[in-house]
Amino acid sequence: MGPAGGDAVRQGLSSPFPVPTLPAPEQVLREVFGYGQFRGPQQEIVAHVVAGGSALVLMPTGGGKSLCYQVPALCRPGTGVVISPLIALMQDQVEALCQAGVRASGLHSGCSAEETAATWRDLETGQLDLLYLSPERLLSPGTLDRLAQAAPIALFAIDEAHCVSQWGHDFRPEYLQLSVLAERFTAVPRLALTATADPRTREEIRVRLQLEQDPLFLASFDRPNIRYVLRDKDDLRLQLLALLAEHRGDAGIVYARSRNRVDRLCSELQAAGYDAVAYHAGLDGAVRRAALERFRRESGVIVVATIAFGMGIDKPDVRFVAHVDLPKSLEAYYQETGRAGRDGLPAVAWMAHGAGDLPQLRRFIDDSNAPPSQKRIEHGKLDALIALTEAPVCRRQVLLSHFGESLPSPCGNCDLCLEPSTAQDVTEAARKALSAVFRCDSRFGATHLTDVLLGADTARIRELGHNRLSVYGIGQELDRSQWRSLFRQLLARNLLRADPERFGALAFGDDDRLKPLLRGEERLELRLPPPRRERRREGVAARGASVALDPADSPLLQHLKAWRLEQARLQGVPPYVVFHDRTLVEVVARRPRCLEELGQISGVGQAKLERYGPGLLESLRAFQAQALGSRQPS
Repeated sequence: MGPAGGDAVRQGLSSPFPVPTLPAPEQVLREVFGYGQFRGPQQEIVAHVVAGGSALVLMPTGGGKSLCYQVPALCRPGTGVVISPLIALMQDQVEALCQAGVRASGLHSGCSAEETAATWRDLETGQLDLLYLSPERLLSPGTLDRLAQAAPIALFAIDEAHCVSQWGHDFRPEYLQLSVLAERFTAVPRLALTATADPRTREEIRVRLQLEQDPLFLASFDRPNIRYVLRDKDDLRLQLLALLAEHRGDAGIVYARSRNRVDRLCSELQAAGYDAVAYHAGLDGAVRRAALERFRRESGVIVVATIAFGMGIDKPDVRFVAHVDLPKSLEAYYQETGRAGRDGLPAVAWMAHGAGDLPQLRRFIDDSNAPPSQKRIEHGKLDALIALTEAPVCRRQVLLSHFGESLPSPCGNCDLCLEPSTAQDVTEAARKALSAVFRCDSRFGATHLTDVLLGADTARIRELGHNRLSVYGIGQELDRSQWRSLFRQLLARNLLRADPERFGALAFGDDDRLKPLLRGEERLELRLPPPRRERRREGVAARGASVALDPADSPLLQHLKAWRLEQARLQGVPPYVVFHDRTLVEVVARRPRCLEELGQISGVGQAKLERYGPGLLESLRAFQAQALGSRQPS
């Protein structure tokens, strides 16, 4: 299916007779994918699967999970079968593999009858290295029988394996039936892979996929190139625009909870001059597909979306992910933010949260039709997320701890590390907040209570007579954002609770915790944001793993990106399928003069070297000649 590079590695597999000599993993890694060495546990995983072993693999997004099954599939006889939950993910993977010279195809609802027939024909004649299927397609009548009768199966890879677990954040019932693979294909290795699974979820995956006796390969969940930044909601529109101002021209994702907020934010970003598109389940299917294709194939597009967007997105050059509402769990947050910086270059995970987020999420859980046991799971996952938002120290340490990993020292690349502030005694302020709740009859939320404490002169306060309350105007020691943070933390500690019947109105919480505070028997120390006048500007520049690049080389990088975009458009594929940004950055830094030197750059495999090498070198020489000519005296 691909160019000669793939056939060189898999020579002879089109024959109906098995070929005893197959390439070594290191050869495949270098010649097909253009990488000089494996990362982390990849080499051990690949060797285990090539030898016929099954396993569960936990590896962060962008950590190289796909190579853990793609390389063994090319080193074992037959076709590797990959179970993947989304069409977009399959398309990205298949396009990237074909560019690398690998014979890959997918079977999904987007395929025409002719494409489906061609894929089955290639499979049955041994012409496929990798076949991608959705779990629904795999389990449809006749598919397993045809697989059993076709060319040998090299392995089964079950991607996004957390979907099998009811403890996970993205449970998919059809994944439960994948245990049939262990029963029908007993001699075929099975590799379950995920980027998000806490210890309880891991165990359920192993049980349901019959991997209890097989090893667990656990890579670090840390993504050091991602900067985690959390902000108290103030003026959300201005806060978001300040973030985006630091990322003009970058691709990014903005997540919001509701469709209405998505549409509104998208319009506001477009009005501010950003190339933004909306994505949510309420839009026409053609509109959603067009948004996804623009995001995949163009540079600098910002998608404003609900969580309906993103799982399986393989775009490596997403420079920021912004949440304007709390996600539903820490696992969901980790997966969604993991869509930033997959290429290893600096990226930002930014989130604004407020006192109203928590009551709404609690209400969603309580009002759902889920059984009580599932509701307890969801509340527990939400509590873990709140622990991150209210962390007194390094965010990354809290995040990694949730996944059973310890970070010995603060990361130096989150807001709490970069903007350190110590906890302060807020006992008196907390009493004022509680008094405001009591004096307002437990009928109002944090926004109105903050107005009362600050002595705001609003029509609603005058109409209700709250300007005559004893608590009116007594909270001048804190500003609006600090009061909101205080109310949110009182909610998180169950000193207050939100009444779902009154749209989040705040009432007293746990009496056993409240009484010592109100009597003056206990002090309360919390971390509040700095006063508005002392805050740094909202924009944040990410730092992390990167290839050093002189700022003076930026024009050359943009020149090569334009060349890459033209190559992508000619073939109808996303630019990052041609070369990742990281590869182009290395080209600029090293200035290869010949194909041999270009072939030493990470991400340039044999097929891409043959297909793009001459053109890339010519584009590089043309820019250098033009730059030299512009410096010559006239």
